[in-house]
Amino acid sequence: MQKTKLQVDVHSFSYKKGGIPRDSTGNGGGYCFDCRGILNPGRIDEYKSLTGRDESVQEFLETKTKMPIFLENVKSVILISIDNYIERGFEHLQINFGCTGGQHRSVYAAEKVYQFLKERYSGIEVCLFHDEQPQWYN
Repeated sequence: MQKTKLQVDVHSFSYKKGGIPRDSTGNGGGYCFDCRGILNPGRIDEYKSLTGRDESVQEFLETKTKMPIFLENVKSVILISIDNYIERGFEHLQINFGCTGGQHRSVYAAEKVYQFLKERYSGIEVCLFHDEQPQWYN
């Protein structure tokens, strides 16, 4: 019997604007990681109009904050569930990253986790949503 393919939805969102994304699958959500404990590049003039997809913001988050440690811990936690969900034939998992405006830290974290999962797993579908940003094509 063939196992069901797991779909992992990765969201960035704003706690101030839209709040934690709803899980439309009826499974009750999944993970919600709060990025507000990471130094906010949006408070620095040169980064205000940029997002977590911009190279200078990424460099700031990677070298001037604890974002790399944060993401390593996130990956350790989510891999436990993803491996278990694949084994058990579950269909859906949602992973959410929130920050104040849904522009810098949460976008960066969602992008990096999305890329990590796409590289690690060939047998699952990974979808990326930036709830406060225009939807870029991957």
